[in-house]
Amino acid sequence: MPTRKTVDDWNKRYSAEPYAYGKEPNGFFKEFIDSHEAGKLLLPAEGEGRNALYAAKKGWDVLAFDFSEEGRKKAMKITREAGVKIRYDISDLSQFHYTEGSFDAVGLFFVHMPSPMREAVHQAVVNCLKPGGYLVLEAFNKRQVKKANGGPNDTTYLFSMEDLQSDFLEMEILVLEELVQDYETGIFHRGESETIRLLARKAI
Repeated sequence: MPTRKTVDDWNKRYSAEPYAYGKEPNGFFKEFIDSHEAGKLLLPAEGEGRNALYAAKKGWDVLAFDFSEEGRKKAMKITREAGVKIRYDISDLSQFHYTEGSFDAVGLFFVHMPSPMREAVHQAVVNCLKPGGYLVLEAFNKRQVKKANGGPNDTTYLFSMEDLQSDFLEMEILVLEELVQDYETGIFHRGESETIRLLARKAI
């Protein structure tokens, strides 16, 4: 569960006028949305709504959540301006009610947690997917800790191939790769970054 300081820090970041991570969707997520039929989508820790906006424009039924009220305000603003609707709840990752078998896809983007919490949240995500549902994930891998352009400075909050293989053992892994790529995402993710991507499908 986040501390009051953590919530306040993110509210402060999101309350600023620019969108902290821009308004364009994550590139890996965009590829997924563009190549799959619309359905019901869950976006945990969605922040200011850039991915929710893109998916809603493409006809997805989007449920997003975050613990930041300021993030929600900005997400609702950009979707309202675009003329699309999403649902957006205020909740912590560990307290959200992940309804079993409810979603066609879940997107997790730069959602960093300590290891025990990560394992529990990832299992909840698997359970809330419908049979045949997809998980799309991108985050910083453990080598990012050496860089100063984004991400936690504690390797226990960062990802490895082995972590993801273990967490999603019961799913069919379609893509699992580590990348070094230049990011120009808002004002907080900029420059050469070490990331990891996962696309996995729940058994039918």
